[in-house]
Amino acid sequence: MTFVRWIKRHLVIIAGLVTLGYLLLPNVVVTVFSFNNPKGRFNYEWQQFSTDAWTDPCGVADLCGSLSLSLQIAAWATLGATVLGTLIAFALVRYRFRARGAVNSLIFMPMAMPEVVMAASLLTLFLNMGAQLGFWTILIAHIMFCLSFVVTAVKARVMSMDPRLEEAARDLYAGPLQTFVRVTLPIAAPGIAAGALLAFALSFDDFIITNFNAGSTVTFPMFVWGSAQRGTPVQINVIGTAMFIVAVLLVLAGMVVGNRRKRQRA
Repeated sequence: MTFVRWIKRHLVIIAGLVTLGYLLLPNVVVTVFSFNNPKGRFNYEWQQFSTDAWTDPCGVADLCGSLSLSLQIAAWATLGATVLGTLIAFALVRYRFRARGAVNSLIFMPMAMPEVVMAASLLTLFLNMGAQLGFWTILIAHIMFCLSFVVTAVKARVMSMDPRLEEAARDLYAGPLQTFVRVTLPIAAPGIAAGALLAFALSFDDFIITNFNAGSTVTFPMFVWGSAQRGTPVQINVIGTAMFIVAVLLVLAGMVVGNRRKRQRA
């Protein structure tokens, strides 16, 4: 009976840990197989422990080139989507204008629409414009795709902001620019950062929209998909593990900074 009571008391925690373990299981498999030394082309069965792939992550032709291209596209797409999304979010929350409700509804369409539909629509648009498929068409498509997610994240933060703080700054003779830089922007920064991180992850990871609008350009997800047809290099697992570690470190760093700021305010 004591054990049953303990289970009931900690049921939510147990369910959360089980769910977290289920979500992290693929990452664990990728990490383990990044140290594998497969005998054939396919890295699907454990053979022998080896660190050769970690010492030479660019040992596969075009792997690091496609990775570099994906990072560049993700960085520029994040910058463009974050700037435009932040401006749109402030406009939707702070200003009243005609068709405001329609714009609010249209913002959610890219998130609700299947990616293959959006990819085909963008491809049709680029072909009708006579644009050459490649880096720029991928970048434009990623900005359009990530924009809705940034607007949603920033909008939620702006709606929770207390307008009296900005009014107090103006009462203390702060100009519009000074109020925005020193009051509005720091308060909205967590929402902007969340939208930017989400946009970067979506852009770097995207395959469907990229595949339709890439032409002969090969990004890292497209390289992984192509390699899976012929054999999966261990270096792909190495890159995936490294990206996961970097993401975890960024989250931990954000938590540490946030806790320090809370302690300083207290």
